[in-house]
Amino acid sequence: MSYTTDQAKTQVKKVGGLYEMEPGKDICESPLYNEDIAPTRAGERTWHKWNVAALWVGMAVCVPTYTLGGVLTAYFGLDVTEALITIFLANVIVLIPLLLNAFAGTKYGIPFPVLLRSSFGTYGSNIPAVIRALVACGWFGIQTMFGGMAINLLLSEVSTSWAALGEKGTVIGFFIFWCMNMYVVLKGSESIKKLETFAAPLLLLVGVGLLMWASPKIDATALLSVAPSRPAEASVWSYFFGGLTAMVGFWATLSLNIPDFSRYVRSQKDQIVGQIIGLPLTMLLFAALGVVLTAASPVLVGESISDPITLIGKIDSPFWVVLSMIMIIIATISTNTAANIVSPTNDFQNIFPKMINFKRGTLLTGVVGIVLMSWELLRKMGWVVSEVSVESMYSNWLLGYSSLLGPIAGIMIVDYFLIKKQELSLPDLYLPKGCYPAFNGAGIIAFLVPVALTVFSITTGFLPWFYSYGWFTGSALGGLLYFGLMTAKGAEATVPASVS
Repeated sequence: MSYTTDQAKTQVKKVGGLYEMEPGKDICESPLYNEDIAPTRAGERTWHKWNVAALWVGMAVCVPTYTLGGVLTAYFGLDVTEALITIFLANVIVLIPLLLNAFAGTKYGIPFPVLLRSSFGTYGSNIPAVIRALVACGWFGIQTMFGGMAINLLLSEVSTSWAALGEKGTVIGFFIFWCMNMYVVLKGSESIKKLETFAAPLLLLVGVGLLMWASPKIDATALLSVAPSRPAEASVWSYFFGGLTAMVGFWATLSLNIPDFSRYVRSQKDQIVGQIIGLPLTMLLFAALGVVLTAASPVLVGESISDPITLIGKIDSPFWVVLSMIMIIIATISTNTAANIVSPTNDFQNIFPKMINFKRGTLLTGVVGIVLMSWELLRKMGWVVSEVSVESMYSNWLLGYSSLLGPIAGIMIVDYFLIKKQELSLPDLYLPKGCYPAFNGAGIIAFLVPVALTVFSITTGFLPWFYSYGWFTGSALGGLLYFGLMTAKGAEATVPASVS
């Protein structure tokens, strides 16, 4: 987006139920504004429901989704049927904050960190935004490592000299894949939309192909009859709700920054229908594929393998390995660019909009991702010895860390729908001395209290349920505290300024 203006004061107009802003010199000179986090114009909101659905297919079909069923059966003591029910219900539940937080993005064309300015303050918004950014950078590093593994396996099939590199080939592949991700995102939102629309049907074909390859050797009855790993006398419910919380936490990050994408959607109906079509069923089907293929892997390749990249690498056919690796690379790029780069790029811009634009924010995201994965890169190069692996990082601290984001979701929803009653002042979101404070104490307190209780629960062992069900407890407590604090100080809805 590029704006030039001679008008002194910013104007806001309503176009078919959507708001757009014509920035004046007051906004353009503000330290809180740059063109990349400015509201999208109504004409730039071109995504329809199938673009939104394709976005979710592209993000959901990835290596971590494939492993979710195994996580639930191995770590949460559920059987296969219980695990798949848990995954489906979790994604139906997470649809609620996804749909609600997308509303403001579609109506006003604003990204996630700018929306946060309403509830946390124009400068206070950086607290939750940076936390969200660091989680995304961690996921970016993990997905880039998976992409590097796929590139290494692909090139190893066509070059014996590359195969001789071993794990060093994965490190080189990591940086090749990193560059591919940077290229797609730097091309802009239209590039991401085209990639997701192109990738979605291909990714579904990969899943169908893998199932057809494995189906002759799968005993579905035996798979479904495997006893859960929890104690025989234990009740299923505590295990179920623990697993449900973890699965909700899988997309807890996107439930916050969904405005980064809904700002490009042409109507509320499109964002609602597109997300309903794209998310729950895709997650269920690809996670189910992971459960089935992991269970069948000892028969298929002689050992139990829980990730599709390694499993495909065992196929005794260079042609199918190469083709499958290309599909995996496309799948991982489509997930990584949308889920793990766009958000931190906007979040980093929010800190210093005049210093960090979209390009610099994207490159900063990439650098932080490399730093967070440096220990794994050094380990694969053989330069350090460490017991910490990508898998343990994924299974442990990142999912736990995501549970700390629950309060932000609760605060955002309460602020927009109950306090502001879906009415925001676009110009004031970009002005240091507008109607929104620099730091909103109510938002910060409502966030810090649940986080403090979660940390207390983890470190002391008291109130274990508060952490075990962290996304639910955090979002509920954060939302209730925020509503109480804002109501106590007599907060009212903010009427959009200068609407024509």
